[in-house]
Amino acid sequence: MDEFQLGGVLLGTEASEGGALSPYSVDLGMLNRHGLISGATGTGKTVTLQVLAEQLSRAGVSVFAADVKGDLSGLAESAQPSPKREARQQRLGMGQMEYRPTPLAFWDLYQQHGVALRTTVSEMGPLLFSHILDLNTIQTDVLHLLFRFADEEGLLLLDLKDLTRLIQTVSENRATFVTEYGHVAPQTLGAIRRRIHVLEDVGGDQFFGEPAFVLQDLFQTDFGGNGIVHLLDATTLIREPRLYSAFLVWFLSELFEELEEYGDQERPRLVFFFDEAHLLFSKGSRQLLEKFETVVRLIRSKGVGIFFVTQNPLDIPESIRGQLGAKVQHALRAHSVKEKKALRVLAESFVANPALDTERLISELGVGEALVSFLNEEGIPESVQHLLIAPPASQIGPIALPKRKELITRSPFFTKYHQSLDRESAYEILERRAKEQQENVEPPTEKKRSSRRQSVFESFLKSISRSIGYQIGRQIVRGMMGSLSR
Repeated sequence: MDEFQLGGVLLGTEASEGGALSPYSVDLGMLNRHGLISGATGTGKTVTLQVLAEQLSRAGVSVFAADVKGDLSGLAESAQPSPKREARQQRLGMGQMEYRPTPLAFWDLYQQHGVALRTTVSEMGPLLFSHILDLNTIQTDVLHLLFRFADEEGLLLLDLKDLTRLIQTVSENRATFVTEYGHVAPQTLGAIRRRIHVLEDVGGDQFFGEPAFVLQDLFQTDFGGNGIVHLLDATTLIREPRLYSAFLVWFLSELFEELEEYGDQERPRLVFFFDEAHLLFSKGSRQLLEKFETVVRLIRSKGVGIFFVTQNPLDIPESIRGQLGAKVQHALRAHSVKEKKALRVLAESFVANPALDTERLISELGVGEALVSFLNEEGIPESVQHLLIAPPASQIGPIALPKRKELITRSPFFTKYHQSLDRESAYEILERRAKEQQENVEPPTEKKRSSRRQSVFESFLKSISRSIGYQIGRQIVRGMMGSLSR
């Protein structure tokens, strides 16, 4: 394999119409310019992702990928010789390969097939949280007010019970809240609470809490200098598409907010694979998508490359597709007139190669074949090439469950994140202050009920501010996507 490596990421071999083969290598320094891997189910998208991930790791680049089917766990095991694999290598002119595993870290929001991956409600922010809850416009506006209230009062919303208790407090003291923040209907508050309970029922409460994930843990290497491939187990998460897409968008926005400028280097610091990316673009609000587009455009300067993985590239908005410097197109079948027109559009999106009939090839590609175009070292798109994708050096398909559990419990991240924390936050503070106010205030007369309740709530808020001022120590600042800047 070493003699086949050309100083970049080897993706496969070019297959000309005459049958001649030549290696096709991708310039590492251009992989922060984003990319797209697309094609019908069963055409080889996962293997292409696996080949890219293991070679990025070997180059010392960190990788984060959502593992929707569980197949990417095979990166942790060396491939085994087989007649089929050896025939493929011979066809590609690769000779003898070095089979080897790739260092993996397994993560899981549900804490079943990976290390616990958590963030806090405050860090997620109102924009992404409203996306998760599938709130309408009015409910979203009210949620923004609740977060603003919590931010101004310094109330930490660490988990879902914090947010639920905050809604209860506002509901019980709605008249005073309305005076400060504007009209809030009790029905709207009730609807938001019900949505939160639905999120709890599908296990979303396990994701929100502490210890929150520290982004710098992404950039560790193993003893050999290989970048770690971080796999998010999405086999269960994908059933909740709004939570899935909101998490990945939050993850990218946090990287954008926290990382310092990196510029164009010999290699990126992280490559992020966003599988089933159409779920965001088909369900996200216009405001969310506009801000996400800005993150995609700017995050490359932080040394982060994003690859969108989906069946049809037209699932990705044109404003996003225009920012993608790399394209890997596996087979797409076209039967209807509409589908055939779509193939023509896809073919025209590539830089033409006079030797290839791109439109015809898209529908005729075999498994493990792709039409590809990457940027050269000067950042110029190369003409489309017909590629035979190289087999990975690691196992194709998932590893055995006992092996996976062993890798999870041996991980240094397991010790750091396994045990949840429940420190004092909005729930405990609001509960304690409500109890203190109830004990210290005499029951009001019917005549003075309204004014008395207002003064109690105002006093209540002042006591909150005094009790938690020491916890914050600075003004809360939110970033582009509304997530909390640390």
